Amino acid sequence: MFLIQFPHDIGTGEDPYLWTIYTSFQERAAFISHGNTAKLAMQHGDVKLAQVCGIIASDEKRHESAYTKIAEKLFELDPNDMVIAFADMMKRKISMPAHLMYDGHDYNLFDHFAIVASRIGVYTARDYREIVELLVAKWKVEKLTGLTSEGREAQDYVCRLAQRMRRLEERAIAKAQKEPTIPFSWISGRVV
Repeated sequence: MFLIQFPHDIGTGEDPYLWTIYTSFQERAAFISHGNTAKLAMQHGDVKLAQVCGIIASDEKRHESAYTKIAEKLFELDPNDMVIAFADMMKRKISMPAHLMYDGHDYNLFDHFAIVASRIGVYTARDYREIVELLVAKWKVEKLTGLTSEGREAQDYVCRLAQRMRRLEERAIAKAQKEPTIPFSWISGRVV
């Protein structure tokens, strides 16, 4: 409720290029995390939760499709500024809107939630890297031509990013596995 009640800044300002990059990435991440939650719920016998999360995942997939198509068109119309925006958003790192979630007790709630999500496979550093790879391929970033020197530098950064991330992802996943369990207020202080 706190997250819904207080609007948040996703870091795109009024820039439609940044906004489109952000939403394309964020909707894919939401699709993955809700889909994985649905699978886990089903494995643990909670059919209703699995259905709800599955419906949300399918909605997120539709949103992803719309936003990535908008971005694809923008890459056709203005490849230079779009690739610069893509690199800019990746340097900032995409934060999910829930990074501001708060339960009235834990000021690091999202960080704790992200640790558990990684530990149980709902959303991991691997997923983040795979989204980068997917978007680079979908938008044919490697094949962009007619770029300025700044555009070529951004293109190079984005095209090499997944490779750099791959070296770090195993460490990030292993680190999440080693983190201590954490109590969450919304499940009556249960430690997860």
